[in-house]
This record gives sequence, C-alpha cells and structure tokens, in this order.
Amino acid sequence: MYNLDTPIWQLTVGEFIELQKKNVINISNVEPIGIPKRNLVYGISGLAKLLNCSNATAQKVKNSGKIDKAYTQVGRQIVFDVDLVIDLLKKDKNRR
Repeated sequence: MYNLDTPIWQLTVGEFIELQKKNVINISNVEPIGIPKRNLVYGISGLAKLLNCSNATAQKVKNSGKIDKAYTQVGRQIVFDVDLVIDLLKKDKNRR
C-alpha cells in the first residue's frame, strides 16, 4: 500500500495509474442520485406551441406576469419550465 502522505509528484506513472483504477472502481459502485428531469420549452414560439395559441398571445401571457416564476431569460434567450407554466396558469384560472 501507499503512504497517504506521499505527494502525487513523487508517485511513479504505474502507481498513479493504479490509484486511478482503484478510484474508478469505487466511483462506479456508487449509486447516482436522482436528478429530476425538467420539461423545458425555448422561446415564445415554444410557449405558443405549448399553450396552443399564437406567438402574440404567448407574448401577452408572458408580459402579464402570470408566469414570471416559470421562465428564465438571459438576453434574447428565454426558457420556460413546462410544468411550472401549467401549474401557474391553473392557479390563475382558479382565482377567477
């Protein structure tokens, strides 16, 4: 075995490769965490297709503030979270 206090620069190439192989085996045995898959649509045209409406109507919905929490915009690129858009519009419909 190796002294854990040995600096990496003092290892031989063979020792370093052997350590890497051991770490790869240990990492491959770890169960991956479940990252929820998010449904996303891109742009006003993507929102229009989701809502089955025109681009102008989709822009009005976005500008109304009803779905402000459901999208992220950086410059001209805009990304909508589908599930959150639907939930927010359902909640808004129930308020009326």
